[in-house]
Amino acid sequence: MAAPTAEEIRADSYVGFDTITSQIEHKLLKRGFQFNVIVVGQTGLGKSTLINTIFASHLIDSKGRLEADEPVRQTTEIHPVSHVVVEHGVRLRLNIVDTPGYGDQVNNENCWDPIVKYIKDQHSAYLRKELTAMRDRHIQDTRIHCCLFFINPTGHSLRPIDIIVMKKLSEVVNVVPVIAKSDSLTLEEREAFKLKIKAELDYHSIRLYPFDTEDNDEEEIQLNARIRNMIPFAVVGSEKNILIDGKTVRGRKNRWGVVNVEDEKHCEFVYLRNFLTRTHLQDLIETTAQIHYEAFRSKQLLALKEQTNPRPAASAA
Repeated sequence: MAAPTAEEIRADSYVGFDTITSQIEHKLLKRGFQFNVIVVGQTGLGKSTLINTIFASHLIDSKGRLEADEPVRQTTEIHPVSHVVVEHGVRLRLNIVDTPGYGDQVNNENCWDPIVKYIKDQHSAYLRKELTAMRDRHIQDTRIHCCLFFINPTGHSLRPIDIIVMKKLSEVVNVVPVIAKSDSLTLEEREAFKLKIKAELDYHSIRLYPFDTEDNDEEEIQLNARIRNMIPFAVVGSEKNILIDGKTVRGRKNRWGVVNVEDEKHCEFVYLRNFLTRTHLQDLIETTAQIHYEAFRSKQLLALKEQTNPRPAASAA
């Protein structure tokens, strides 16, 4: 039975329920917020550095070589690192999950399985806590809200394994692709590379975040369209401060000059950071719960129902 349509009326005098937004804000600020990011890509693409650059904090150690003759250090297993970052009284519990560089081995068959399994395991852990009779008032959320997928700046095209991994991941998590170390490409090469990648993503029907829903208003739909038009973000990460014309900026210095990470003419880092933290942080969290986790939850509960109530065997003729 459909709910009756409620008529909108205005109170004759001030009641005060408009303060509910500040009441909610007060409770949320006390509790803090949780955001979980997983980084995926080949070894040596600056995954740790970019994460540290986005959140303006040293959150994970870079695996890059400190000396020219030093062997490349690699992440050998999936490794979550947690920090609480505070900004203007807002506490963000940040869970960064570093993954082994995939596609680095001679045999890369099913190299994506551990990453997909880890993401599903977080859904499974949350579901178990949710179904417990005496469940916690606030369930700790380790579900992955965003996957930053790092693309090697070859200037050519995606590797077949990149396409497979992105497709597998997009089924279980919000995937945001980035072209790593994009300063190794000229602006013309970068634009041509982005167009190739977009064409390949469309051809292989890889559905990337952000998604439009019926709840989005016109402004949100237009913002999402602009972001989709920019994906993949061509970025540069750096934790180093460099002095340019008396002003300190985060950047990378090379023989041709300085790449200012936060200069929109040099790279798209600012657009990525604003997208992840200033416009879509809450939506990434909600989309994880309402789309990816809900799909996992429905599948698990249906399987549980089938096990509990098996269909009667067909009678022999």
